Amino acid sequence: MGGVRELAGSFVVPGPCGVAVRDRLKHLTPRDEMVLRAVGEHQGALASRDLKARCADGLEHGADSWVLRKRDLTPLSSSRIAGAITKATHDQWALARRCQAAHIQKLAAGIRTLRQRLSLPVGEPGTKRAAGGYRSKGEWFRKSRRLSMLEDRHATAVAEWQAGRVRVVRGGRRLLNTRHHLAQAGLTEDQWRERWEAERWFIAADGESGKRFGNETIRVAPDGEVSIRLPAPLAHLANAGHGRYILTSTVAFAHRGAEWADRIEANRAVAYRIHLDTGRGRWYLTASWQRPVVKTVPLGTVRARGMIGVDTNADHFAAYRLDRHGNPVGHPHRFPYDLSGTASHRDAQIRHALTRLINWAVRVGVAAIGIEDLDFTAEKTREKHGRKKRFRQLISGIPTGKLKARLVSMAAEQGLAIVAVDPAYTSRWGAQHWQKPLVTSHRTMSRHDAAGIAIGRRALGYPVRRRTAPPPHDRSDRAGHRTVQAGPGARGREGTRPPATDRLPGGPSPNGTRKREPSASNTVRDAPSTQQWVQDSLMRTG
Repeated sequence: MGGVRELAGSFVVPGPCGVAVRDRLKHLTPRDEMVLRAVGEHQGALASRDLKARCADGLEHGADSWVLRKRDLTPLSSSRIAGAITKATHDQWALARRCQAAHIQKLAAGIRTLRQRLSLPVGEPGTKRAAGGYRSKGEWFRKSRRLSMLEDRHATAVAEWQAGRVRVVRGGRRLLNTRHHLAQAGLTEDQWRERWEAERWFIAADGESGKRFGNETIRVAPDGEVSIRLPAPLAHLANAGHGRYILTSTVAFAHRGAEWADRIEANRAVAYRIHLDTGRGRWYLTASWQRPVVKTVPLGTVRARGMIGVDTNADHFAAYRLDRHGNPVGHPHRFPYDLSGTASHRDAQIRHALTRLINWAVRVGVAAIGIEDLDFTAEKTREKHGRKKRFRQLISGIPTGKLKARLVSMAAEQGLAIVAVDPAYTSRWGAQHWQKPLVTSHRTMSRHDAAGIAIGRRALGYPVRRRTAPPPHDRSDRAGHRTVQAGPGARGREGTRPPATDRLPGGPSPNGTRKREPSASNTVRDAPSTQQWVQDSLMRTG
């Protein structure tokens, strides 16, 4: 155990700080669509120009340059629209800056791995913790050339980082590259052009507390009426007073509609965004607002009613329920999903699997779900895993960031807390200590199910092992009791564990059939037995 790294402590994940709901803008007239397209194109051009100016400023940007940029945009739009554009520009530049830092770290990790392997003799065997030398001189030569390439890329990226130079594509770099592969994407040039222009439009407005219905630029009334404050050059298109255009379509948010109505009735800030789905030819309006920061529930409180440990895999969630002492209850549960296909299909699969998981957690009455704090950022490089291309694709396909965000948001609506644990050794130790003992004629256990138990025990604050070493045999009171047992105040700590059939003694069997009563023993006991009962390895332990 000397090589085991130190494990990080478990913690309760903070709840969501924002809410977003969406509804379709139905029955728009041709004039409505013409106005929306004109507003999107005009404000999108302003956003592109502002982003170019912000990237040119680099690290020299400050409050003065921000004021100048907003002052230049105001005559071409309005003060509020100019503020929304400059804020979106800053967010996009900051995101590009963070991606640049992550890219530098990835290159540095690859360089370290290549240097370490190139320093070893050809054919040197590796270990579980470090890769060995390359298998042939030809591979060694090719990897040395790749090292030179990575070092050159790293030097260029570091120079750009120090100079404050970022590379941003409004509309998305992936969609831009799709222009060169239209046949593979199944798009014509006109279809790609329409999607490209729609992605670069800007029809959004931040909320303003104290203003009518929480937003002065894009206003949604309680009856669902949507009106837009047109920019100054497009004021001639207005069909209402004060340069506003009222759409013929109305919205009604089916999800969180009451919460949204309460906010606009109190004139609290609500941000809106209008966008066009070119694939379906539909317009949508998205409303979002911030929630007040809620104090995180103490870790001891969420552990009081047990825990559900969840092991995240490439095609399913493996979940197991544990009581507050860390004992597995019932049978394992698996929630499958399919991460192939389009991004919308993958997102729907994750959402449906999480919905089933959370509904089960609510039914069994636990207060929290334990999950691994996964982050595969530095674990999917070709330098680390070499020829294991399928494995790299496997871990790259697990949406760790989106999964955590969606799970926290969905669980908060059901009053469940999320406890993040260190993912180290959960699969290995779970299979070692829990997989074989829990296999019965009515229960099958996989390595992933056992990992769910390990995750749940770690979230509860217990070690993964079922029992610790017993006290010395010469003096049982010298070293005390086992350290993984339940405390003296725990009710039922001396009771036996439930039978393998998960039913009470004397109760009906799971399939409803009655079993034959056991026959009387022929052994005659003249005196009480003096045998000392030894607690079973799967009894209630803490």
